[in-house]
Amino acid sequence: MTVDEVIAALAGEEPTARRGSFPHYAFGRYGQWVLAEDRFDGAGLTAHYRLRDGGPRLAAVTVHGRTGPQVVHDGMELIDRQVTALDAALTERAERGDLRLVIGCSGDLGIGEANMYIRSARAGDGMVSRTRRATSSTSSEDMKSVWCYRH
Repeated sequence: MTVDEVIAALAGEEPTARRGSFPHYAFGRYGQWVLAEDRFDGAGLTAHYRLRDGGPRLAAVTVHGRTGPQVVHDGMELIDRQVTALDAALTERAERGDLRLVIGCSGDLGIGEANMYIRSARAGDGMVSRTRRATSSTSSEDMKSVWCYRH
């Protein structure tokens, strides 16, 4: 998905904040700012982009732990939960053979079938769960096919 397609999928919500960078001159793109992510506070998520096909394309989506919509996978709520309890529940399901666990680069547990990782977010003095799902699809239906939202 392009940046404009992401905004359209979020009912036209404009990003609250953007993060990007200017690449090193050795890469041959002098002065071109490259968008890395858009934060959408109204939707409670962050869109992460990768430079492909001449522009930024959606690479992953992070649902914020305190303000994002609930993400449900196979009947399990994944957002705004105690991270250790969620890790234990995922491990139990993996031991039963109900799902395949993967471990991300940061040591986060992930649901292999969904290409989704459970991460932690600071909430006051504690931590709550949030999710990040990587996508290789360019379809606006990509998130809807795996996630079930509840506000």
